[in-house]
Amino acid sequence: MQINVSGKQVDLSDSLRTRVALSLDGITSKYFDQAMEANVTFGRARSFFTCDINVHAGRGLTLRGEGEAGDANAAFDDAAEHIAIRLRRYRRRVNEHHRAPASRDKPQAARAYVLRAEPDEAPAAAEQTEITATTFATVIAETVTEIDRLTVGDAVMRMDLADQPVLMFRNSSTGELNVVYRRADGNIGWIDPARG
Repeated sequence: MQINVSGKQVDLSDSLRTRVALSLDGITSKYFDQAMEANVTFGRARSFFTCDINVHAGRGLTLRGEGEAGDANAAFDDAAEHIAIRLRRYRRRVNEHHRAPASRDKPQAARAYVLRAEPDEAPAAAEQTEITATTFATVIAETVTEIDRLTVGDAVMRMDLADQPVLMFRNSSTGELNVVYRRADGNIGWIDPARG
């Protein structure tokens, strides 16, 4: 597995890089024959360190963990524990998903956009109509993504593993585009237009 360890405004020692590589290899080898790539980013925020881990384990399967602590080692341990907990929770489904790639349909290609947020200050009423007519959303970033054919349970699993707030997928039973999302109350919401 290729492991990229980087720091934002943090100098990383060779011993920390070695520890990160050995720990991630140990965690991923329990669940995957061969994970593809991991990106570990350390940062500094005020008086503590942050660690963000993204593991690309296979086509369409991404795991994400975040941690923060007083030192870089403890921040990594916190983030690695988040990934390990998610993997333990979904162990059976992750293993089935990883071992049966030939039986799945090809995912649908899509583009994901990040738009600039609107300013918080509202202009005067006379200026509002003129600005509204000429203002369009500004695209900040554009990436290629995939919309996989999944069951609702698998979609929720992928959303949790990647620590995403929302996931769009094609429902394997209806063929329609569906969305699962994490609600403010902590529960999962599911949008299924086929069930109207």
